[in-house]
Amino acid sequence: MSIPSDITIIESYILKALNVVGWFWHHFSFIPWYLASGNFKKLKCGTLQAKSISGLPSGPYRNIESLSELKTGFAGCQTIDSLFKKTVLQYGDKNCMGTRELIAEEDEVQTNGRVFKKVILGEYQWLTYNQAYDHVKRISSGIKALGVKSKDYVLIFAETKTEWMLTAQACFLRNFSIVTIYTTLGDDAIAYGFNQVKSHIVFTDAVLLPKIKKILPQLKFLKTIIYFGDVKKSTLSDFPEDIRIFSLQQIEDLGAKLKNINEPVDSPKPDDVAVIMYTSGSTGVPKGVVLTHKNVTSCLEGALSCIPALTAQDKYIGYLPLAHILELLVECGVLSRGVPIGYSNALTLSDQSSKIKKGTKGDISVIKPTIMAAVPMIFDRIRTAVMDKIKSGPRTTYLLFHFAYQYKLKQVRKGYDTPLLNRLIFNKVKSILGGELRFMLCGGAPLSPETEEFLNICFCCPVGQGYGLTETCAAGTVCAEWDHSTGRVGRPLTCCELKLVDWEEGGYLTSDKPHPRGEIVIRGQNVASGYFENPEATAEVFKMEDGKWSFYTGDIGEVHPDGVFKIIDRKKDLIKLSHGEYVSLGKVESTIKNSSYIDNCCAYGDSQASYLVLLAVPNHTAIMELANQLSVSGSFEDVCRNKSVIDAIMKDINVLSIKNGLNKTEQPAKVKLCTENWLPENDLVTAAFKLKRKSIEKFYQRDIEMMYLN
Repeated sequence: MSIPSDITIIESYILKALNVVGWFWHHFSFIPWYLASGNFKKLKCGTLQAKSISGLPSGPYRNIESLSELKTGFAGCQTIDSLFKKTVLQYGDKNCMGTRELIAEEDEVQTNGRVFKKVILGEYQWLTYNQAYDHVKRISSGIKALGVKSKDYVLIFAETKTEWMLTAQACFLRNFSIVTIYTTLGDDAIAYGFNQVKSHIVFTDAVLLPKIKKILPQLKFLKTIIYFGDVKKSTLSDFPEDIRIFSLQQIEDLGAKLKNINEPVDSPKPDDVAVIMYTSGSTGVPKGVVLTHKNVTSCLEGALSCIPALTAQDKYIGYLPLAHILELLVECGVLSRGVPIGYSNALTLSDQSSKIKKGTKGDISVIKPTIMAAVPMIFDRIRTAVMDKIKSGPRTTYLLFHFAYQYKLKQVRKGYDTPLLNRLIFNKVKSILGGELRFMLCGGAPLSPETEEFLNICFCCPVGQGYGLTETCAAGTVCAEWDHSTGRVGRPLTCCELKLVDWEEGGYLTSDKPHPRGEIVIRGQNVASGYFENPEATAEVFKMEDGKWSFYTGDIGEVHPDGVFKIIDRKKDLIKLSHGEYVSLGKVESTIKNSSYIDNCCAYGDSQASYLVLLAVPNHTAIMELANQLSVSGSFEDVCRNKSVIDAIMKDINVLSIKNGLNKTEQPAKVKLCTENWLPENDLVTAAFKLKRKSIEKFYQRDIEMMYLN
């Protein structure tokens, strides 16, 4: 965090005075109110967390808690349905799943004449575990009454909500395999998933019915649609007569009429398929990852051990796509500990979310979660929003925040906390996410060290950055809650082991010093059986080695002396330029995204050229401030095309590149400022906000050509 370059003499004296206060604060820490907090302690940084069980630098590496044997199953259960039944017996009358009451909807006219729908929401309406299980049994029986048999595939094509999880648990109960597809995929990709599994039944949102109708001619096997929510009769009348359409309530009513609703069901076995989860397809068509009940329950054993002291007194907010393995795994996990889930979405999550009426509360302010999960893009936006707000306020406020941040940063790096600063300064920031967070989970992509440090300091709780893939049921590694180092992804979970394999072409070897490096291979009960009806793709990355089913991730990692891993590259991101040198696009992008002017970026290299070019999504606030400093006027689009602005951005990129050790061939020679937001909806990023390089290259093909021509 940088301090303004135009600081005055008086302001510099203020900072010096604050630092003197900080020195006395730290060295005379016997003050009673400071010690009374119980947070003045040395953390266990540097403690051995994992080790190579072979003694070789290549591994395999295991968590020190599972050196002799990898963990399988969870809480004595190896199937998801048996785990949920056990949880219901334990937490029956406790809150389980919650949805906010919709009080009113209003049209809000903007200054430009556009009209936005705004909602006024009430309190959360909760289902207890017993009530949720009653719904699950009725839905399950209703699905059976429609003719679905054990091991049949049931599609769920919907946004995250209570009904999604109830439907999934209903399918697990009778051994129906669920199939998940992102709602943000393109029409062809959605149709591909529907047709590949040949399912005749789909559960979906009422608002997605028009989307299904649009691609209905492409859906060869679909016969039955069950929708969540309310729908207009005119919408239903648009469908062909041979398509059966029901509301979820109608399915429940159908199930309630069956006499055998409480009779024994055909329960799944550990090796039965629980989920076929379609990837977001960052390259080519999406692949269906086949995950068994044992895959999921084995992961839960390792994943939940990483959340400190998780109990039924915690609260979780669910808003990430349940079609993403991270969210599905976390929700199954927290439910197993009696933790209530309050459901939300990006449009109503915070007080500032686009559908929340000004002056009313977003979901996170109402539920006040103690645990939340997010992908790096969301955390990056939170960091940007906080800093923009602080910088736009009084200068003295910024200086005080800067002192508090730098002081706490020094203490955290030494292994100490700053309880008083937390109360006086950082609790105000923490209130943005409800004020009660004590643990944050991050996955889906690498989290920048700067953002990780910011979250640790400003939200006063650890960030459990992890590494895993859909193919490994989200399991791989997770950082220990007491490990405040940044840029690393933690030690192996207790359900799996990791080894490194030489990748000579990229120059990564397990014999490298000071840290062994290579492609990460994950082995354990969490590894998927393969890709649905795609033996060629399965054979490329899934292999049986040493009697263990293994997945070759394509990610390049290094392992540190304490057994903690760091992701340093990706095989697919490596390109060779005309001079014969390899360049890692991911490495370049992770460096440049540290610029305060850039929200996201995609590096591109033509193999017949000697340099990289960059497509960058600028931060709106920062770029307009820069334009003002350069005396450039006009709209956001005009500013992004201005040569003076582009030159200033290139200068900032060059400074960052040199500072972070990028060599000349890794530094982009030209940049295009993109005015479009990169979202799953426009197919430029995946649902987990990973770059879809091919889509981006196609979308900006003309701009790329112009950068290489001029």
